[in-house]
Amino acid sequence: MPFASVVLDIPTRALTEPYDYRVPDRLAGQVDVGATVLVTFSGRSAVGYVVAMDEEPPAGVDPAKVRDVEEVLAAPAFDRVSAGLALWMAHEYAAPPASCLRLLLPPGQTVKVVRDDGSGPWRLVNEQVKAADDRWVRLGEGADGYEPRRNAVRQRELLAALAEGPQRLAELKAVVSGAQGAVTALAKKGVVVVESRRTQGPATTLSSARAARPERLSDGQVRALDAVDAAVADGSGGVVLVDGVTGSGKTEVYLSAIERMLGQGRGAVVLVPEISLTAQTVGRFRSRFGDTVSILHSRLSTGERREQWERIRSGEARVVVGARSALFAPMADLGLVVVDEEHEHSYKQDQAPRYHARDVAAELARLRGGALVLGSATPSMEAVARCARGSWRGASWTSVTMEERPGGATLPAVQVVDMRSQFAANNNSPFSAPLRKALVENFEAGHKSVLLLNRRGFATFLMCRDCGCVPTCPHCSTALTYHERTHELACHSCGRTWPQAAFPNPSTHCPACGSRYLAAYGVGTQRVEDELRMMLPDAPVVRMDADTTRGKGAHQALLEEFDAADGAVLIGTQMIAKGLDFPEVTLVGVINADTTLKLPDFRASERTYDLLEQVAGRAGRGDDPGRVLVQTYWPTHPAVTCVAGHDRAAFRAFELADREEAAYPPFRRLGNVVVSGVNGALVERVVAQVAAALRSQAEGERGWQVVGPAECVKGKVADRLRRHVLVKAPVDGDLGGFLARACSAVDSRGVSVAIDVDAYDLL
Repeated sequence: MPFASVVLDIPTRALTEPYDYRVPDRLAGQVDVGATVLVTFSGRSAVGYVVAMDEEPPAGVDPAKVRDVEEVLAAPAFDRVSAGLALWMAHEYAAPPASCLRLLLPPGQTVKVVRDDGSGPWRLVNEQVKAADDRWVRLGEGADGYEPRRNAVRQRELLAALAEGPQRLAELKAVVSGAQGAVTALAKKGVVVVESRRTQGPATTLSSARAARPERLSDGQVRALDAVDAAVADGSGGVVLVDGVTGSGKTEVYLSAIERMLGQGRGAVVLVPEISLTAQTVGRFRSRFGDTVSILHSRLSTGERREQWERIRSGEARVVVGARSALFAPMADLGLVVVDEEHEHSYKQDQAPRYHARDVAAELARLRGGALVLGSATPSMEAVARCARGSWRGASWTSVTMEERPGGATLPAVQVVDMRSQFAANNNSPFSAPLRKALVENFEAGHKSVLLLNRRGFATFLMCRDCGCVPTCPHCSTALTYHERTHELACHSCGRTWPQAAFPNPSTHCPACGSRYLAAYGVGTQRVEDELRMMLPDAPVVRMDADTTRGKGAHQALLEEFDAADGAVLIGTQMIAKGLDFPEVTLVGVINADTTLKLPDFRASERTYDLLEQVAGRAGRGDDPGRVLVQTYWPTHPAVTCVAGHDRAAFRAFELADREEAAYPPFRRLGNVVVSGVNGALVERVVAQVAAALRSQAEGERGWQVVGPAECVKGKVADRLRRHVLVKAPVDGDLGGFLARACSAVDSRGVSVAIDVDAYDLL
């Protein structure tokens, strides 16, 4: 009998290794790597995932004592390579193996064993969402001359709708009451035809969602493609960093490399950092590769994601575009992975397993014998350092620079506006005098503008002018953000809201002293929008932030609105700063460059520089030159001055020197262990024990340093107190194993212990 290695889906850190089970004759041929199975563990039924098969029993174990696999719950969803990737992630990120394997399962599959009353027999729950059956209705041959009965109101409404063109049945049912019955009746008569169409993702009218093949590639693009070809030919997971200024044609490098990959019969995965980029990116790739392109991201419904997953698994889709989870698409013959805007912190998962998509992509490319392409105008310090070394974890890392925009386009001129002088001149508006003038001139010229402010809401906070009280969330240690449109205070940590009006509304009152002088301070996207509409009443204004993009398809709809309107102004948070390509944009304004610069985070300077350089790159991508105005109260900071001069080398030198002196990445690895809970005394006791265990392990080990414990910057979130311990490790240190061993030695019952390897969020 064959034997299966099974990872049990039981939520505990104690289960870090697979367990062996025997495959009985009745399940022969059904159990294979990737299958979801039911087994018995510690006297109870449990769900598990098969990660390996062997014809021999475990070494030193009597085969008769090995338990049988009881049932196959779901067919294989992944292969040996993907299983190996998941187990590598489990060790690398100190995560339970089952949580990593779940990333490989079909969307919507939830397989678990439950007891209804807590003491009765175990019951299997197996819920699998079926792939979306996207049914469309169109007029058939029998529609010519067909006249419904006088009282057939629904049929008349239906035919009137279909006269404009084919419609999705789901949409017809939403607008025509009883549409299902009318469609059934008309289909029997041949008046309408119902047909299934596979979901390809929404089409878009974005002008930038087309990728015309250039007559010739630039010298930089040729060099980049040659480097990618060499990495692919080597077949050992080589990494090519395409370090190109904004608008230098990195997307064309991706398209050409994928075209060559498809010619070899292999597939590709392309990651983008923001859902807002998906429509534009997918449109470009479909314009080149047609229906072989699939899309995967969280805004699709579960059924739609399952449909795309099936297309990839069947081989119908050969190019996958999506967010970081697209890495786990079931493409067995993957040859190329592209991570666009690789510097983006959104590639770091903030919940377990807390993986970084860039590093998982590198391991996936190595395991598949393919290559990884990283692209950015502002590469991460980690990528820059690895390219300087020439290799990382056994794979080659090569950097190719692209310093020019194709077609004669130039980088925009950047003007830094010192807001201290504006304040001294009694200008309390979010717009400086130079930015106000530039916006008016740009609109009158019929050009588009982009305004960046990394704060949503109307104001950053409310403050009482009598007693100085700033309303804070009672459940979190953060100030509340004021939203004027809804007259409410919102906590952007836990999501709770409270009704509140600001001065001069007569109903305003301070929660501390009762004064009515509770006024708004700071600037948010809502306030910028309101003042802009007063300044340019005829200009189309589009706002993109977390409040306006909650709905499905909202990103695409807002970008299409901006694309279609002459002289439009796009206001947004960091989601508009990267990847968007609108040739008509000739002006970019940064309302406040200091928003991220003063955060208590060693990456604050890098994040600020990246954001400013990226948003500046939205200007001047067409025939007309671009202009950028950066408003700041700290005009001498290197992150600002280097953007003004487009001097990427100078900023890297400054930042790397600072990091090396402070022993931060990329010169060390950084781990963060966060202990949280509602019982403050228990949290303090457990975090002290974790710190002691870490120091005990680090004792005598060169290059290991333990800092803390200390209160997190956000010391309380959703009524849970938060304390953390930082660990600095050598670049080649086994940080995941180090943290896992120390935390497993501590009794953490009653609290939550979150291990973050290569941490990005230290707040």
